[in-house]
Amino acid sequence: MANGMQIEKDWRKMCLWYAVQTHAKSEHLAAAALSRHEDIEVYCPRLKFQRLTRRGKVWFTEALFPGYLFARFRAESHLRAVSYGTAVTRILQFGDRHAFIPQSAIDQMREQMGGVDIRRIESNTEVGDEVEIASGPFLGMTATVTGLLEGKQRVRLLIEFLGRVSEAELSVHDVQSGRVPQQSFALS
Repeated sequence: MANGMQIEKDWRKMCLWYAVQTHAKSEHLAAAALSRHEDIEVYCPRLKFQRLTRRGKVWFTEALFPGYLFARFRAESHLRAVSYGTAVTRILQFGDRHAFIPQSAIDQMREQMGGVDIRRIESNTEVGDEVEIASGPFLGMTATVTGLLEGKQRVRLLIEFLGRVSEAELSVHDVQSGRVPQQSFALS
C-alpha cells in the first residue's frame, strides 16, 4: 500500500498543468472526455449565474476562462490523447513549447472558487440600483430600488408607468440588477 502511494506521488511530480483550448462553449464537454483518462487530471472552473431573457430569469453556467480548461498530465505519454480529445482545439503553446501552469496558480484558483468547480454567483441588488423587471405585467420595464425587505425577500421599487411614478413591491427574483457582483479572481 505504501509503495502504491509512492508511485502516485512520483507520477504527480512528473505531471504538469497545461492550458487546453477548447471549442466555443464546449469546455465542460472537453473536461468530461479528458477526465475519463485515469492519468489525466482536469480542472475546469465555471460560474453559475442568472441572466434576464424573454422567459424571465434563467440560470446559465459558463467557464471562468471561456474556451479554456486546465489539464495535468505527462506530456511524453498523453500529449496526443489530450490534443485530439473531444472538443479540444489545441494545447496552448508559445513558439515550440507548450505553456504549462504552475501548481500554485491552480491551487490559488481553486481557493478563489471556494473549493468547488462551479461557483454560484447571486445578484446583490442594493438601494439606488436601477433594475429591470423580469416577470409579470411590467416585464422589461426599468425601476429604481428604494428599499430592501430582507425578511420577505422583496424589494420596494419606484416605477414610471403611464406618465406617473408609482411605488411597487416585488420579489427579488422578479428583478434583474445590471450590477455585476464583486468577485475577485485575479491571480497574483
